[in-house]
Amino acid sequence: MIRNSFAWRLKPGMREAFGRILRENWEAISTHLVICGFHNFSVWNAEDLLFGYFETDYDLAELKESRKEPFREWNRKLSDCIDWISEPWKAMRLMYQDFGIVRSEKDLIRHRVFMTRLKPGMEEEYKRRHDALIEARGEKITPGPDSNFSIWYAGGYIFGYDEIDTTMERDRTQADIDADIAWETRMFEIMDWITNDVDWISGEVHAPVRLICQRR
Repeated sequence: MIRNSFAWRLKPGMREAFGRILRENWEAISTHLVICGFHNFSVWNAEDLLFGYFETDYDLAELKESRKEPFREWNRKLSDCIDWISEPWKAMRLMYQDFGIVRSEKDLIRHRVFMTRLKPGMEEEYKRRHDALIEARGEKITPGPDSNFSIWYAGGYIFGYDEIDTTMERDRTQADIDADIAWETRMFEIMDWITNDVDWISGEVHAPVRLICQRR
């Protein structure tokens, strides 16, 4: 499985137009996703940011040009509504992964998607901190509840995608909570939140993330 990602920014005042164009073309887009072998496709929104995630069994560089043309046409239709943050047809930089055991039964999965903005010059520091987490984990596979967790970077922004097995979720202990507070407080040094994941720590108010469209 190859994970793929992309990110857009909505242009000012174009939210409704974007939604209308997406609705008008979604049936054709959804059908073409199947033809191209794009699995587990979803697009998420917070403030003016849009983050997309999908999976393939092949590298996107192998996708035939004829298969790309419908996507290019939909991109032309959306060009008045969005700017690209990432580079088309290339996944964003993978900053962290804990793929664990990926569940095929998606009905038992809930998603956590988050977005942050890195402070200037903090891309490599963010990567260093998360590489340390991977090193500490070693070769051990995480059994869950996080079962398909990745964090991506493009254009100064961080986008996280996490599939959580609801059958394995448990109440967090005080030790878990204390560890979260310590980690997130340190991360305030290098990034600012766009979504509302840690408002309970910061006391600030940020946007919730919304699922825009999905094709499993």
